[in-house]
Amino acid sequence: MASERYPPGPTKRLSGESTSASRRDSTSLLLQMAREYGDVVAFKLGRQDVVLLNHPDYVKDVLVTRHKQFIKGAPLQRAKRLLGEGLLTSEGDYHLQQRRLAQPAFHRARIAAFAQAISEHAARTGSRWRDGATVDMADEMMRLTLGVVSKTLFDADLEAEADELAQAFAEALEYYNLVMWTPEATERFARVRHQLDTLVYRLVDERQQSGWDRGDLLSMLLAGDNMTNEQLRDELMTIFVAGHETVANALTWTWYLLSQHPEAEAQMHGELRAVLGGRQPDYNDLGRLTYTRQVFSESMRLYPPGWVIGRTALSDYEVGGYIVPAGTVVLVSQYVMHRDPRYYPDPERFDPGRWTEEAVSSRPKYAYFPFGGGIRQCIGESMAWMEGVLVMATLAQDWRSRLLDGHPVETRPLVTLRPRHGMKMTLKRRAEPCLAG
Repeated sequence: MASERYPPGPTKRLSGESTSASRRDSTSLLLQMAREYGDVVAFKLGRQDVVLLNHPDYVKDVLVTRHKQFIKGAPLQRAKRLLGEGLLTSEGDYHLQQRRLAQPAFHRARIAAFAQAISEHAARTGSRWRDGATVDMADEMMRLTLGVVSKTLFDADLEAEADELAQAFAEALEYYNLVMWTPEATERFARVRHQLDTLVYRLVDERQQSGWDRGDLLSMLLAGDNMTNEQLRDELMTIFVAGHETVANALTWTWYLLSQHPEAEAQMHGELRAVLGGRQPDYNDLGRLTYTRQVFSESMRLYPPGWVIGRTALSDYEVGGYIVPAGTVVLVSQYVMHRDPRYYPDPERFDPGRWTEEAVSSRPKYAYFPFGGGIRQCIGESMAWMEGVLVMATLAQDWRSRLLDGHPVETRPLVTLRPRHGMKMTLKRRAEPCLAG
């Protein structure tokens, strides 16, 4: 029977030199296999059987329709060494319990209240910049989003520690990339985890001693049903990592793409001038900053912060006329799906016009899933969209940024899709700056 066939794919096991190459350029490897073998591709990663699915229906099947047939599996379970049993790594009833507890912190009314803090942090970043200066935009955005997540979710000002924390998070994510391939613990990771744990436990201790309910995520978790300090630590660490890393990378790639497409930048600036007229953006402006959001959407199409999702099949899984055996790691890749020419003609081209209401309605829902889907869809998605658009609107009114001549641009697929060499950019103040500072 056709349904009993094993999926096609490369016969060579990815090990040795192949594994080193795939570790460096996983995105291109997956893209190449999807284009060569189709929507269901089987391959070996060391001793592990892996199947890549590349069709919106199959993405929905794994993340939504038949999600109970899968668990997150070994690679992400290793992330528990950093994140513990947080929302990203926990499973089953415990995950649902913790998600229900955290969900109120991301209610629309509460998210709206965060808008002012986001715009103020972005304006503070712009006030530090100097005309003609060269900055690493990746570092700048990490610092900015770390400040935002600290203030809005934990009501803490960690700006004085921002550089040190950003470096610690970078090292922790580097470790995660390592354990995906070699699971041994390292002395460096133990040091980084201790540094981050010290911060998180300090935040918990200060809040417990004050007894002050500030209406943020930490207050809600503390009000939960007998959560231990370790459970609190796991959730806070997860929010720290997911809440600043993803948006920072999305913004970094957005500034890069705008620097390469001045016509899109000019159109966006025209919208900012018409809608804002020089003032700082707020929550009520989001619905009118349509082109700015289209730019951000297109940036996350080409460079999705979360570039791949992995699950392990608990039982034999039939898909596309093939049988995927139990124990197989099943991948769905945003990076690959977002570059599928069936849904995005000339897929490598940057085109914010792909995100008009008419264009979006013409595509299957899971042809685009930068924040995942189903019960494990990113809990902070609405916050991320708001933060991205407000940061863009605040900074782009005053500043243009241009890629430094000769600076190499290459992806580095860790937990998120970082620029491998950072993003060195030269700042240029607009001739008629819109915002003070």
